[in-house]
Amino acid sequence: MSIKLFDSHCHLQDDDFAVDREEVYRRAAREGVGLIIPGYTMASSAAGVEFSQAHDGTWALVGIHPHESKDAPPNYQNQLDGWVTSEPSVIGVGEIGLDYHYQWSPPDIQKKVFVEQMALAQRLHVPVSVHTREAEEDTWAIIREVGHPSGVIHCFTASERFAERVLDFGWFLSFSGVITFKNAHALRAIVSSAPLDRILIETDSPYLSPVPWRGQRNEPLRVFRVAEVVAAQKNISTKEVFNHTMSNTRNLFFAHDSNVT
Repeated sequence: MSIKLFDSHCHLQDDDFAVDREEVYRRAAREGVGLIIPGYTMASSAAGVEFSQAHDGTWALVGIHPHESKDAPPNYQNQLDGWVTSEPSVIGVGEIGLDYHYQWSPPDIQKKVFVEQMALAQRLHVPVSVHTREAEEDTWAIIREVGHPSGVIHCFTASERFAERVLDFGWFLSFSGVITFKNAHALRAIVSSAPLDRILIETDSPYLSPVPWRGQRNEPLRVFRVAEVVAAQKNISTKEVFNHTMSNTRNLFFAHDSNVT
């Protein structure tokens, strides 16, 4: 499969794709979209690994989302370690982080599990994909405390100040269909100002379908729409966005793999 661009964060293992998962994958593959599938529980991580093992142009991240951190099993770090070190399709740790909007897991537990997974990724020398919602200060404090140099804030919707901190630290920002929403003026301004060599794009499928499909189930093929809006904000061609985000995704997730084309 010749990859034209990446959807750097899509949950293709999600139950929302139970009926037509293979067709959704084929639609993306026909257009040259490489897929990175993050886990959010141990079961979803296992499903992402299994899918990526069996499908060309797909890779997996493994991790526990902050919502699920209260249910992290005692041996979860050993299992994550095993996947990262033994499965070639596993290229990092994610989706991890902090989410204080719903607090489905207590903040103290969220922070503990986030630190543990960050430290694991640092020890294994693999990148992380981080979720943060209404938790900027604590997220930044942990990133700085652990000091892991390789990561991305996925589905970036945070403040300009947080963007500056993350970029100064050497991390990437990944933008989703949220940048197409009518009221996302501040977020589009961050897209405009962020360096081209530090931007990734994603769908976060099945969530956050871009305009004009907002409210429908999202799918990886719609990453093209995200690229179009990035191009408009940067006043460049979509082809340039494809090239830059492809290079950026390779630099973050595949720095030691020359076989990714």
